[in-house]
Amino acid sequence: MHKRLCWALVFLTLPAVAAERAFDFADVPAGQAPPGFRSAVMGKGKPGTWQVVLDAVPPLLAPLAPATPDVSRRPVLAQLAQDPTDEHFPMLIYEGDTFGDFKLTTRFKTVKGVMEQMAGIAFRVQNETNYYVVRASSLGNTFKFYKVQNGERGPLVGPEVPVTPNVWHELEVRCQGNTIHCLLDGKELITVADKANALTSGKIAFWTKSDSVSYFAETKIEYTPFEPPAQKLVRDMLRKYPRLVGMNIYVAGKTAGTSRLVASGDEKELNQPGGKTEHAVISTAQTYYGKEPDSVSVVMPLRDRNGDPIAAVRVVMKSFRGQTEENAILRATPLVKELQAQVQSLEDLSE
Repeated sequence: MHKRLCWALVFLTLPAVAAERAFDFADVPAGQAPPGFRSAVMGKGKPGTWQVVLDAVPPLLAPLAPATPDVSRRPVLAQLAQDPTDEHFPMLIYEGDTFGDFKLTTRFKTVKGVMEQMAGIAFRVQNETNYYVVRASSLGNTFKFYKVQNGERGPLVGPEVPVTPNVWHELEVRCQGNTIHCLLDGKELITVADKANALTSGKIAFWTKSDSVSYFAETKIEYTPFEPPAQKLVRDMLRKYPRLVGMNIYVAGKTAGTSRLVASGDEKELNQPGGKTEHAVISTAQTYYGKEPDSVSVVMPLRDRNGDPIAAVRVVMKSFRGQTEENAILRATPLVKELQAQVQSLEDLSE
């Protein structure tokens, strides 16, 4: 017997095509860590000490008038801990967004360090042991890129180049697909294409090594908003079948007995928790049916290549006179099968 439940209607909105995010730390009191970031470490030792400090930062462009001060003190991000451990890589990960294709620009200054004087940006960060990084070294006078995979560092790519300490430098990273461009002080010095198990999206992070004390300022990211595959599937289905009122996809939540929304016609609903029905569909593969005055809802399981349920799909359709539960399920089934043909595993919905 199919169970009944009432549903609210959902509406279609389209994603933005471009976005920009800037970090100037102007609203963060000196001595505090910026909100929205998580301090982490790859390798040995404790996470770094990330705080906002005031420092003299020259403008990117020369002043128009000779009397105009060419330096002003402003809030910048600093990594202040001085752990001399060799394999010690403090990271400050921005938790707010996931980035696929993007252009990131920042300014950095290596301030001091006995073992190392490095500053860099980690990007497409999956976690502390899987990411790309580009970093500049004032002690080694190098500008290098490499990939960290399962905690193992890949080959270093990049030239020897002077990186003057206690001087602000410009760093730029551009990612498009699996091609990565890295620039130092306006010069493109590294171009790589990762063709083996490329990281296609992830977080960004400020990065240092060992006992490096490094500052960062004026960071900006221009990016194409990341769209999970599940969201694209739903968006395409709603465009293809305009008579659909709505469609949602739920996966299991991090807490036992919960679920969360990963795709919806209304993007503002994303990551909202699901209810008992969605969890039941994922855990038991049952089908549920609900009726509103002008619409009907069918919730069905979405299965992986082995036939195991990995998600719940809610299909909301206009009802008609004489609409029955059996007829609603017959209408929803081919739509879910069309989704099923494009999904082999849970990763196909999220990566």
